[in-house]
Amino acid sequence: MSTTKPQAQGQTGKEKEKQENRSSTHEAGCHCGYIKFSVTLSPPLPEHKIMQCNCSACSHLGYLLVYPSAEEISWRSSSNDDDGRDRVSRYRFNTRQKDHMFCPKCGASLGIDFRDVFAEHTYGINVRTFYGIDLDTLSYRKLNGAEKVEPAEDLSGHIWDEEKQELK
Repeated sequence: MSTTKPQAQGQTGKEKEKQENRSSTHEAGCHCGYIKFSVTLSPPLPEHKIMQCNCSACSHLGYLLVYPSAEEISWRSSSNDDDGRDRVSRYRFNTRQKDHMFCPKCGASLGIDFRDVFAEHTYGINVRTFYGIDLDTLSYRKLNGAEKVEPAEDLSGHIWDEEKQELK
């Protein structure tokens, strides 16, 4: 699921250089600016197919996802006390294998940390966090996660046990 830089094996120097330059870096962050990061995508964003899933999490959190490796994300902070990633709040539900990341100040949905899911540390980053992009100009790949992602059911709002203060 992770996008990786194209292989340049067997190419001339000019071809390698051209392919290596086929990336784009996007400044991104939450609504209030508390969390800031940049994402490098190869191929560039206009050539990506953005994942548009209809599962309960993606629908309710507003996810439109790209899948960079952890090395392609640079977290930033104005404080010397953290690297920016420490500011992210995390939410796990259902299988509790992946962290849904959001800003603890403004609540913006940043994406998903697949650290414990894939061999290569990968993120699903919400392109809605990218500054200065026009979502209408992007291409999308639809996923029927409501029926295909296990468990295939709507998990929104009906599994929280108010008395125990935990997910059922």
